Amino acid sequence: MSVPSRVLLAALVCLLTISTVVQGEKFKRSVTYDGRSLIINGKRELFFSGSIHYPRMPPEMWWDILKKAKAGGLNVIQTYVFWNIHEPEKGQFNFEGNYNLTKFIKMIGDLGMYATLRVGPFIEAEWNYGGFPFWLREVPNITFRSDNPPFKYHMKEFTKMIIDMMKDAQLYASQGGPIILSQVENEYNTIQLAFRELGTRYVHWAGTMAVRLNTGVPWVMCKQKDAPGPVINTCNGRNCGDTFTGPNKPSKPVLWTENWTARYRVFGDPPSRRSAQNLAFSVARFFSKNGTLANYYMYYGGTNYGRSGSSFVTTRYYDEAPIDEYGMLREPKWGHLRDLHSALRLCKKALLSGKPSVENFGPNLEAHIYEQPKTKACVAFLSNNDSRTPATLTFRGSKYYLPQYSISILPDCKTVVYNTRMIVAQHSSRHYQKSKAANKALRWEMFIEDIPTLNENLIKSASPLEQWSVTKDTTDYLWHTTSISLDGFHLPLREKVLPVLRIASLGHMMHGFVNGHYIGSGHGTNKENSFVFQKPIILKPGINHISLLGVTIGLPDSGVYLERRYAGTRTVAIQGLNTGTLDVTYSEWGQKVGLDGEKFQVYTQEGSDRVKWNKTKGLGGPLTWYKTYFDAPEGNDPLAIEVATMSKGMVWVNGKSIGRYWVSFLSPTGKPSQSVYHIPRAFLKPKDNLLAIFEEIGGNIDGVQIVTVNRNTICSYIKESDPTRVNNRKREDIVIQKVFDDARRSATLMCPDNRKILRVEFASYGNPFGACGNYILGNCSAPSSKRIIEQYCLGKNRCAIPFDQNIFDRERKLCPNVPKNLAIQVQCGENK
Repeated sequence: MSVPSRVLLAALVCLLTISTVVQGEKFKRSVTYDGRSLIINGKRELFFSGSIHYPRMPPEMWWDILKKAKAGGLNVIQTYVFWNIHEPEKGQFNFEGNYNLTKFIKMIGDLGMYATLRVGPFIEAEWNYGGFPFWLREVPNITFRSDNPPFKYHMKEFTKMIIDMMKDAQLYASQGGPIILSQVENEYNTIQLAFRELGTRYVHWAGTMAVRLNTGVPWVMCKQKDAPGPVINTCNGRNCGDTFTGPNKPSKPVLWTENWTARYRVFGDPPSRRSAQNLAFSVARFFSKNGTLANYYMYYGGTNYGRSGSSFVTTRYYDEAPIDEYGMLREPKWGHLRDLHSALRLCKKALLSGKPSVENFGPNLEAHIYEQPKTKACVAFLSNNDSRTPATLTFRGSKYYLPQYSISILPDCKTVVYNTRMIVAQHSSRHYQKSKAANKALRWEMFIEDIPTLNENLIKSASPLEQWSVTKDTTDYLWHTTSISLDGFHLPLREKVLPVLRIASLGHMMHGFVNGHYIGSGHGTNKENSFVFQKPIILKPGINHISLLGVTIGLPDSGVYLERRYAGTRTVAIQGLNTGTLDVTYSEWGQKVGLDGEKFQVYTQEGSDRVKWNKTKGLGGPLTWYKTYFDAPEGNDPLAIEVATMSKGMVWVNGKSIGRYWVSFLSPTGKPSQSVYHIPRAFLKPKDNLLAIFEEIGGNIDGVQIVTVNRNTICSYIKESDPTRVNNRKREDIVIQKVFDDARRSATLMCPDNRKILRVEFASYGNPFGACGNYILGNCSAPSSKRIIEQYCLGKNRCAIPFDQNIFDRERKLCPNVPKNLAIQVQCGENK
């Protein structure tokens, strides 16, 4: 090669290198803040964030869930980092499968969204042990979450490892990645006073330690009034627009890290609800009062697979979120919040740079206003804070109707584009349908656990051992066994008089066996773990074996001194003997960790071959393993298993646990907290899927069935007082304009998954009432309602029906003095 050619080549390589560097630099973002907002690359933004946790769904679901979050108007995804799944044993790390944190964060960036990384490493989150690995409890002289050298050493070590991992993958915004915020600790104010000065020193150490890791983006501490230095203290709660006292320095912005979309549930809880209107009101109020980032906790809750849930927490997590456990849109919550985000974006210019003011119009009536005098940009939030009475107020010469407990948003101080109580988004109803393909050949087999006795090779002790210190949280189960020798003199002489076995337990549950016979079960609750078990028993002269199976339902996830929590059998006594009460607490005891079925892993194909199975059907007894095989259900709908006829245990599909079930623990409504359990499609093969169930108490296995889940029933309910859809509005400088010339109010329906509207199940223009799935005709209804809806909608994926009297009541004779509503319910499906 000639010299000129070499020079030319070198110049070309240099040019390409410079181009690559410049191109890479272009994507790096500076993230700063002031007292008004976060600032990214010198620009202010409104942030609509949602909590989505990567280990609470298989990675095959990540993309779809994140896409739906973005379609719902979110631009930030928030997630915790779960220490105990990433470092289950000291120095042994796992970032594979649904634990692949780096992949999840990259995916958020690929969709053009930002991320908030809540490193913790204490996270609570209704997650086992609040995210702490169990081995941390056994570090000598440790006290969690205090100015304690052993704890601080391990906390810093893990935090630094996660931060370095994110930096190595260039995932911080300062490197061109999506992470714009990080969080250290979690709601520490709730326990800080217990540690006094040690708590104050710890929280300042934690904040300073985090800042020194140099991520290039701000750090936050939620519910932490004394967040040190540049660390931003944020709000958690249902109504931070009213309850948050504000940042601890005027140079910090107002951020909301947890707006609870419902409430997590524990076994024994009734259903948890939070309406779309209430949630929307809280967000609108927050932004009207200087807020610039609001995070929904949770936006998608997912599933507590295996043993990952904390004490008594159900397997289903925040199913009432805008995206339900199965990954389907929960309407109208998802759509109503999407419309809210659109309305707030129309307000962005004045909100972020306007001068705030408040006008009062009487009790519970007010307007929060942001104005730019020079540009005449103006935003108003008209609020009726009365929870019972609607109102009409006059604002700048115009009258505005405000339903009770609602906020109207006027992005130009004139035009109402959204009211928090007026829902124009569609509704949906979830249904479970028995799968023909999956249930056609369920042939059950069973294997029953042996009841151990003291004679076996067990861990011996002079009294029952504390459960968690023995099991190391490797299993929910610990056997305690002892034996007593009695003669006829000890036993009651009358046949109907039986001695009573009395056991005081620290929780959470216990199953009792005497001489191999099941005598019953007892349990505590989430609020009171401890309980007393008392059951009559039949004893015999000679040796009697007492076998107690202690059961825990997750480790606690909150409170002070987590390293000092205990569970299991405390005292054991036999009452009603002729010689009085016999205390057997301090006798020879044997302990056995776990179950034989767990040891052999009978829920896997290989493990199931290690034991002998027998055919079965109908009712079964305690400590019974069941297995069968099923084919993947027809179609592509999500699927679940219904176990309403069982009692308590766990389910596995192809060796993967889908979590604990407990349907015998009834809520105050007389129903179980959860009886249907999600099976991700990603867990399945086309045929011969191994289904294994461990039942602790007993149930009817024939009642177990595989179901598919759909939201094919969709609805719309529009009132004549509702505003037009916010997506028909756009901002042109300071003016809010219509996107379409025909901007009539309309009922809009859209089937999920590109399905078609197959039939109209209900339609009424008049005064119908009820809810999606249960609409009822009022005393006023246009006879042509159903025919008109069918003309607009049948055979289509989506349709918009104008709310127009000229269409439904041309002659103006329909109930002239009755306010009109339009209710529609249709069924979606595949054309056959």
